[in-house]
Amino acid sequence: MKTLDKIPTGKIERASKLVRTGAKIGGNYAKYFGMKIINPETTKDELNEDNASDIYDGLKSLKGSALKVAQMLSMEKNLLPNAYVEKFSLSQFSVPPLSAPLVRKTFKKYLDKYPEEVFDTFDKDSINAASIGQVHKATKDGKNLAVKIQYPGVAQSISSDLAIVKPIAIRMFNLQGKDSDKYFKEVENKLVEETDYILEVAQSKEITEACKVIPNVIFPTYYTQLSSERIITMDWMTGMHLSEFTKTSFSQATGDKLGQALWDFYMFQIHGLRKVHADPHPGNFLVNGDNELIAIDFGCIKEVPDSFYVPYFELARPEVISDDEKFTEKLYELEILMPADKAEEILFFKSIFHQLLSLFTSPFHDNDFDFGDEVFWGKIASLGEQFSSDKQIRKMNGNRGSKHFLYMNRTFFGLYNLLHDLKSNIKVNDYKKYLS
Repeated sequence: MKTLDKIPTGKIERASKLVRTGAKIGGNYAKYFGMKIINPETTKDELNEDNASDIYDGLKSLKGSALKVAQMLSMEKNLLPNAYVEKFSLSQFSVPPLSAPLVRKTFKKYLDKYPEEVFDTFDKDSINAASIGQVHKATKDGKNLAVKIQYPGVAQSISSDLAIVKPIAIRMFNLQGKDSDKYFKEVENKLVEETDYILEVAQSKEITEACKVIPNVIFPTYYTQLSSERIITMDWMTGMHLSEFTKTSFSQATGDKLGQALWDFYMFQIHGLRKVHADPHPGNFLVNGDNELIAIDFGCIKEVPDSFYVPYFELARPEVISDDEKFTEKLYELEILMPADKAEEILFFKSIFHQLLSLFTSPFHDNDFDFGDEVFWGKIASLGEQFSSDKQIRKMNGNRGSKHFLYMNRTFFGLYNLLHDLKSNIKVNDYKKYLS
């Protein structure tokens, strides 16, 4: 794969790259409509593939928050055409890496030494490259190490990238009023945190130490003295990416074992630590030869305040969902319903969220849940289609719900998809025995 000697960092330079990508997409639509005139049976499959390729190609050279958006979208399997999911999933660990000279320059700036002065050996070619950083293999004192290096300019370009994306998001999700800024600020703050590698090392140490009690989940050791604000050094962990593993012919017992470890890992964090690894995409997990789960990235950690945690999980209880008064009360606490809502809006959003929560919280309603159940996933797909074609939803102000929904829902949506890929049957309350 061709390496990069430079990443666009200026607002104008990055914006112009996105404009050129937009022009290509316009050309794809023109081509599609031309073919549609000739052959009315033409489907959007080729259009989706062309658009997905052009968008990904445009974003991968920008890296940073622009590519992170693609990575997040690759998890939305029930919301996007498959062409987008497959192409955007490459952003998890397959994008053009930095050139060797740029890597050396980054080391000199942030550790005041070149890689060969820090490690006994250092592979100049990266093992994988993703949205915010790339990983190189190194050795020191007989240990195999993974060295994550952040792309230059990523941290400085977050605000300008989001400023470019914001008008599109407002239009897509029908966000109205100044209050929508809270969502963009939440995303910006999390992305800024992800570029602070000193914070990531501290979070990694804290959470991995606490989660060692969970069986079948293992973690690398992090080396503070070999890390800095733009470089992280940790143990090299050997295994297969979870996305690759799920394409192999593993047994039901193995799928259940890995799924249970994944479920307990997340439930322990949320309910025990009140903070959670909020980036559950397959590129952040490996499976080793003993069929143990390896968690390797703790850059995105979401703290869950009590004011959100309590009503959020009360809405997972069937007796609350079925009690109109309690259900309504929790919707107000979570800012889904607002004091200024009209009677029509209250009825409309209560109906929508009753359907959503009845379905999405169903894994919590029994002692066991089968995430391989295609009936459950069929209902999710059907509900997605129903809401996407509902014209009334487009008329309503989409700016509602606590800002904490963004990363908590992302966490659960990603977790559910990983468990579905593993076809795992889960013991829902198993994690409780690990809570002190």
